[in-house]
Amino acid sequence: MTYPDVTPVHSAMTAGSTNSGLGDLPDWNLGDLYPGAESPEFKSDMAAARERAAKFEAVWKGRLQEAAGKTGEEGLGAAIEAYEQLEELMGRIISYAGLTYFSDTSDPANAKFYGDVQSAITDISAHLLFFALELNRIDDGAVDTCLKQDPRAARYEPWIRDLRLDKPYQLEDRVEQLFHEKSVTGRTAWNRLFDETMSDLTFEIDDKKLSLEVTLSLLQDADGEQRKKAGKALASTFKENLRTFTLITNTLAKDKEISDRWRGFEDIADSRHLANRVERPVVDALAQAVREACPRLSHRYYAMKARWLGLDKLQFWDRNAPLPETPRETIPWDDAKNTVLSAYHGFAPEMADISRRFFDRSWIDAASRPGKMSGAFAHPTVPSVHPYVMVNYLGKPRDVMTLAHELGHGVHQVLAGAQGALMASTPLTLAETASVFGEMLTFRALLERTTDRRERKAMLAQKVEDMINTVVRQIAFYEFERRVHTARREGELTSEQLGALWLDVQSESLGPAVELSEGYETFWAYIPHFIHSPFYVYAYAFGDCLVNSLYAVYEKTPEGFQDRYFDMLKAGGTKHHSELLKPFGLDASDPGFWNRGLGMIEGLIDELEAMDS
Repeated sequence: MTYPDVTPVHSAMTAGSTNSGLGDLPDWNLGDLYPGAESPEFKSDMAAARERAAKFEAVWKGRLQEAAGKTGEEGLGAAIEAYEQLEELMGRIISYAGLTYFSDTSDPANAKFYGDVQSAITDISAHLLFFALELNRIDDGAVDTCLKQDPRAARYEPWIRDLRLDKPYQLEDRVEQLFHEKSVTGRTAWNRLFDETMSDLTFEIDDKKLSLEVTLSLLQDADGEQRKKAGKALASTFKENLRTFTLITNTLAKDKEISDRWRGFEDIADSRHLANRVERPVVDALAQAVREACPRLSHRYYAMKARWLGLDKLQFWDRNAPLPETPRETIPWDDAKNTVLSAYHGFAPEMADISRRFFDRSWIDAASRPGKMSGAFAHPTVPSVHPYVMVNYLGKPRDVMTLAHELGHGVHQVLAGAQGALMASTPLTLAETASVFGEMLTFRALLERTTDRRERKAMLAQKVEDMINTVVRQIAFYEFERRVHTARREGELTSEQLGALWLDVQSESLGPAVELSEGYETFWAYIPHFIHSPFYVYAYAFGDCLVNSLYAVYEKTPEGFQDRYFDMLKAGGTKHHSELLKPFGLDASDPGFWNRGLGMIEGLIDELEAMDS
C-alpha cells in the first residue's frame, strides 16, 4: 500500500497489489477505524479522549472505596463501565496509528504520526493510571460485597479478580506514573528504533538488494546455492548492524531488570507468566519436556532430512529447505484463500463465515513490499470494530499455513469481542490456541485429499518442520532469553557474548545434524519477540502442544467438540486455562500433558521414517 499524500491516510478504495504468479493481493482498508489521520473523526476522538480522561480522573480519583459500597451511577460498576469506554476509545486511536505505521515503517510521515499518537495516548492514559491502583487497594471483603450488591460491577468480576493478581507487584502511585510516562522515551522508543532499523535493512544477492521477508523466503528455495547466498546475505547485513542490535538488546534487558526489581518479581520471566496468567511450574514443565524431547524430535528429524537431501550435515541455511518431493509451483492467493476457507468450513461453517469477512471486507494486507513490517500478525483493534490481519504472502506452502494461523487469531478475536474491551483479550498462552488449531485443520484437510506418496511425504515433512519451529525452536528462543537476561544482570553483553549464547542454545536444540557455520551467530538479532515482548515465545510451544492434545480429543470424540471449542474462544480473558481446558478433560499442570502433545510430533516423524524404509 502507498500513501499518496504527505499525511498517513488510507483510502477505502485502495487497489490490491499484484505480484507475478500470486494474483491480486489485498491491502487492508483502515477506513473502518478512521478515514484518515487528518479526518474530523480522528481529531474529534483524540480531543474526546483527552477531555473524558481528565473528567474521569476528576470524578473518580479517591472515591473508589466509597463507590464499592454503592450501586447505580455512583457505584463501582458505573466507574468500570466508564473506564472501559475510555479504553475502547483509546484502543481505536492507537490501533489506527499502529496499523498505518506497520503498513510502511519507512515513511517518515507514518513514523511521526505513530510517535505523536503514542505520546498523546501515554499522556491521556496517565489520567487513568490511578484507577487500577486504587481499585486494588480496596480490601477483599469490600470487593466481595460490591460484587454481590452491584450487578454492573458483577459483570466485570473476572476482570476484577484478574486485576487483583497484579496487586503484590504494584508500586506507589507517583512511581507508577513515572514508569508510565517515561515508557514513551524508554522501552517504546527502543522498540521503534528496532522496527525502523529492521525495515530499512537490505540484503544483497546477485547484485540485487532484497528485503528481509524476501531474503528469508529464499531459505526455502529448492536451489541449495540460492539458500546459501541468502544465508550469507542475512549474516552479512546482520553483522554490519550488530552494534545497534546489541545496544538495543542490552538496554531493554536492563530496563526490564529495573522494572522487575522495583516490582519484586523473583524470576526474570515471572512478569510474563503473570501477564499470561500461567504458573511458573507449568512453563518450567513445558520447557523441560521439550528439551528432553529434542533428541527424539529435532535431532532425529534433521538427521533424516540431511540424508534425504544427500548431505552429511545440514548447513543452517538448509534447515527449511524443501524436500525433492515438494511441489515447486507458486500458490496463487485465491488458492490459498480457498484452501483455508474450505478447511475451516469442514470443521465449522461459522468459522469459515467469519474468516470470509476478512477477505470480502478488506481486513487483510497481504503483499510483501519495502517498508512494510516483516512477519505476520492479527491485530484485534477494539471490539466495536474488528481485527485486521497482516501477512507477507509470497506463495510458499508455509505462507498458506501462516494465513491459516493468522485467520485463526482473527476468528478468536471476533468471537471474544463480545466480552468487551476489558475482558476480550486472551493471555498469550491461550491466544495461540485458535491460530495453531487453524493450521492443524488446514494441514489435515490437505493431507486427507493427498493420494500421491511422494507428495504426502513432503506435506508430512513440512508439518513436522513447522511443529519443530513452533515448539523446539521457540523453547530454544525462551532459553536464549533466559540466559541473556540472567547474564545481563552482571553487566553489558558484547555482540560476541550474545552470539555465543545463541549458538550454544541452537546447537542443543537442533542437534549434531545441523552445522551452525560462521555467520549464524548473528541470527538472534532479527527476532522481534525478544524486543517487543520478552519471553513471549514459549506461548507458541504452549499453544502447539495444547492444540495437539485438543485435536486428539476432537479426533476421538468429535460430537459436541465444536460447541465446547467455540465456548472456549468466546470466553476471551474471562477464565483461567484450567477452567477452559476442563471440558476437554485436559490439565496443563499435569506433567504428562506436554508429553502427549509432543507425542503427536513424534508420531508424524515415525510415519516419515516408515515411509523411508
